[in-house]
Amino acid sequence: MVRVFSRIRSLVLVVGCVAGLAGCAGSVAPEIKRLPERVELSGTFYRGVANQSGPQVLASMLSQQGIVITPGLLEKPLHLPGAEAQLQQNMQNLAREYGMVVYPLDSNLPALLTQVAAGYPVMVRFTEGSAFWAEPRYAILAGYNRQKQTVVLRSGMNRRELMGFGSFESALKDAGGWAVLIQKPNQLPANVDQQRWLKAASDLAQAGQEQAAARAKKALNAQ
Repeated sequence: MVRVFSRIRSLVLVVGCVAGLAGCAGSVAPEIKRLPERVELSGTFYRGVANQSGPQVLASMLSQQGIVITPGLLEKPLHLPGAEAQLQQNMQNLAREYGMVVYPLDSNLPALLTQVAAGYPVMVRFTEGSAFWAEPRYAILAGYNRQKQTVVLRSGMNRRELMGFGSFESALKDAGGWAVLIQKPNQLPANVDQQRWLKAASDLAQAGQEQAAARAKKALNAQ
């Protein structure tokens, strides 16, 4: 009889542990719960692993804004090869030269998925690899599945790389937490931060795109 009760108690403990783990796995931020359950954006994607996939991802983002471009055409203005250490800043500068607003995002998952749910792909930098080998890589955050708690990345040679919420947040943080939108001047982000947008418009004007910057400010005033 004692042995039977012992087995029952063990079974109860196991069931309780499994239920607890399921509860933890199913918990997401309240902001994410308010978003659509599943989103995956379409759009041009250039595959490639050279230069941390930076030119490929930037060309993809610009193409989705209607600019006719290929990764090869970006290498010279990005000073590649040779300026890999300045790639992140150079890509932002180059996007502005094409008349785009580079709008920085908070690196938390709700902020990023909110933009994806609004139809805006997010350019991110994350750490790819393992404990034995890892390197930074640029990617497009193009979708998510709230139930499965996965994001969809377009990165390297993969048009549809799936990564868990937690793994993605860690990989993003490890690479510096960098995430931006590349928007047309009249294309306000979801839940736009007015001061952040105005700063982005000012950066656009300093890049010699005064008319585009004026349109960005006008769009904000018209909302």
